[in-house]
Amino acid sequence: MWEVLDVLPGVARRVVEIAAFIALGVTLADLLVSFGLVERVARVSKYLTRPANLPDEVGTAIVTTAASTTAGYGMLAEFRESGRLSDRATLVAVTINTFFGFVQHIFTFYAPVLIPILGLEVGLLYVGSRAAIALAITLTGVLAGALLLSGRDRATGPVEADGGAVGRDRPDDLAGKLRRAAGQGYDKTRDILPRLAVIYAVVAVVTANVDVTAVTAGAQPLADLVGLPVAAAPVVAVFAIDTTNGALFLASLPAGTFTPEQAVATMLVGGIVSFAVSTFKRSIPFQYGIWGAEFGSKVVVVNTLLKVGFIGLAVGLLLYGPV
Repeated sequence: MWEVLDVLPGVARRVVEIAAFIALGVTLADLLVSFGLVERVARVSKYLTRPANLPDEVGTAIVTTAASTTAGYGMLAEFRESGRLSDRATLVAVTINTFFGFVQHIFTFYAPVLIPILGLEVGLLYVGSRAAIALAITLTGVLAGALLLSGRDRATGPVEADGGAVGRDRPDDLAGKLRRAAGQGYDKTRDILPRLAVIYAVVAVVTANVDVTAVTAGAQPLADLVGLPVAAAPVVAVFAIDTTNGALFLASLPAGTFTPEQAVATMLVGGIVSFAVSTFKRSIPFQYGIWGAEFGSKVVVVNTLLKVGFIGLAVGLLLYGPV
């Protein structure tokens, strides 16, 4: 018998959490427009959005991602569904989001947890490598927008979150603006919540009853292929399942087992191995819940290819680079 009922409370908590951030993101987008803050944010973010041929207001969603990835994605989903962003422009915006999504983890995980575990040298080198990877993906998004999007996709004047002109059907008083923003957040969440709940429930039941972590059996051949020491294989396997435990495992090994570059490369390879698990358990449910299956699949493919590609490049530079 498959375990079903025991996993549903966890699914409910996760779905409620994501739905709350989506509602927050859409509500915030509407309030930012109502109070004219989009233009102020756009003054800073335009250095990313305009070279990428994206509308100025998309910069608000990109900057919001630094505080909440889910809220930032919720704002992008609102822009796409309102017609402000084409599918191609949305993929570019999602790619540019990468570095800003990474920034929040510096303060919530890397600085307070990972660097103390790994030590200053290895910890800073690992965090710096991850930051460089995220920044490279973001700049790739800017370049893709410059090459693939038309300048006509760029906003030329103030617009609101639903794609119309500012001021149209917008209340002037504070209470009216708050009610309208809350209504926009509620409507968007109501539309997304059913598919979000179904997808997360299915994935949770499958992962609770099927050993999807068996993919880490490939850790040894991958470590050998890259050219890492023999001790890397168990670190890669543990790191692929849980980042914190992997860092603790690596830090517990005798001094001299790895050079700092080998240690960081080992953890990055563990990140590549973990994509199969994390994509199925987290990325697919989240992206399908936000965008639907068809477009969500495109987002997952683009994200995965870029991350694996740039992580692989970083591993090569760490192990065989000139420095």
